[in-house]
Amino acid sequence: MREMRAEGPLQEDTKIRSSKYLNNLIEQDHRDIKSRTNVMLGFKRFRNAAITLGGTELMYRIRKSQFILAKLGLKDTTAPAVWNAVLSAR
Repeated sequence: MREMRAEGPLQEDTKIRSSKYLNNLIEQDHRDIKSRTNVMLGFKRFRNAAITLGGTELMYRIRKSQFILAKLGLKDTTAPAVWNAVLSAR
């Protein structure tokens, strides 16, 4: 915190998390992606890595319902329709 304050004033909505285990939520979220990429033995080109990881992240965001489907007009549609709509909305 001292280092952050030395850089400049903190925003009012900054939350201090004193538990070292709170980072585990983020790590658990990326566990599936790590397991998929470890099997691939790395990527040879950055572009391939960006495309693959972007698609994997998008798949998990759709699965976890992190999109407001009503804004896209896809309230009761199938997963492939959601996938196509999200890709075209980018």
